[in-house]
Formats: sequence, C-alpha cells, structure tokens
Amino acid sequence: MTRILVVDDEPQILRALRINLRARGYDVDIAATGTAALKAAGSHPPDLVVLDLGLPDLDGVDVIRGLRGWTTVPIIVLSGRAGSNDKVTALDAGADDYVTKPFGVDELLARIRAVTRRHTTADAASPTAQLGRHTVDLAAHTVTRDDGAEIKLTPTQWGVLEALLRNPGKLISQRQLLRDVWGPGYETETGYLRQYLAQLRRKLEPDPTRPRHLITEPGMGYRYQP
Repeated sequence: MTRILVVDDEPQILRALRINLRARGYDVDIAATGTAALKAAGSHPPDLVVLDLGLPDLDGVDVIRGLRGWTTVPIIVLSGRAGSNDKVTALDAGADDYVTKPFGVDELLARIRAVTRRHTTADAASPTAQLGRHTVDLAAHTVTRDDGAEIKLTPTQWGVLEALLRNPGKLISQRQLLRDVWGPGYETETGYLRQYLAQLRRKLEPDPTRPRHLITEPGMGYRYQP
C-alpha cells in the first residue's frame, strides 16, 4: 500500500486529505510542523509527501531540502503561495509538482497518481521516448520520425530535449534547465530557453503553435508530456 505523508498546519486540510486518501486505498501519516514531518519521514519512510510551505516552525522549502538530503521520494507542494518565485524556489529545492490552494481533491489525486507512476517506473525506464511521430533514443542521441527520416538536433537542442525527456511529466524549472544545459551563471537567461524550445517545437511538434508534448508552464518552467 502506498504510504503518503501529508504535512499541513491547517487541521481541516489534514482531516479532509486523510479521509479522502484513505478512502482511495492509501496509507496516510500526518504532520502539522516541519520538524514533525522530518521525524515522521525518518521513522516511517513515505512513498510520497504532500507538503504545505507555510509551516509554523520551518519553511516548507527547508523541509524539502531536508528530505532531499537522503531521499528521492516524490514531493507535491500544496500551498497558498501563488507567486511564481515561490513555485520556482520549491521546484529548485527538489519538489516534483506544485498545487495552489484552494485546490480540488480530484486534481490533487491526479497529481499523486502521476508522480507515483513516474517514480515507480523511473529505474526501469526505456532508453527511448516517444514524442508524437518521433522516437527519441536517449542512449544513441538520435531522433527518428515514423517514416524513417532522422531529425538533426544541435548539441544544445539535444541538451534541452534530453533534460525534459528524462523526467516525463515532471515540471522542470527554468533555472534548473538553464543550469543543467548551459551551466552555472546562466540561471536568468530565460530567453535562451524560449528560443530553443521554439526550435524544438518546429522540428518535433505536429503544430508548433499548439504544442502537445513540450509544454510551457508560465512563470515556472517546462514539462514533457508523453
């Protein structure tokens, strides 16, 4: 049974999520503070964490960093902080997704299912990925269309594409992509990403103006949607 640790200082949210998650077959632990969350995660390691950022003792971002010091467990932030800077900071610290309060339970459950699937299959992931009509071989660094034509990518285009495809469905912040592809010191050069994502969409998306696979999350980053 999947164990979920829910961390929030609002008793009504803890109660509602515990009831809803248990009704759907999840094992649920709860914590109302960051300190209690870190202790609970160490004592009974969860399979997934749902975490509020506004905790009374620790900032939720510090809790994310504390967890990331020893575990890769998926973390979904559930927060009333709607600013893009807060979202990017949480994602850069290691969160896997971000849901803004007020939220719908159905949306949260869908996010839980998605990150659980990604985490469960990550180690067994195929070295190939499908992007519409194109098959991307991550090991051979090739992109082949379904008619056999090979699509040529520049090294930088490939770097951006590979960073997204190795994290299917996961929201990757702009800063993380810039750091991973261009290196430290380029975290603010968001124009680079817009330029290279536009190039990749022209080469790989059926309709570059309405992308289905290389998705922009405004103010936050990008996501590869299989």
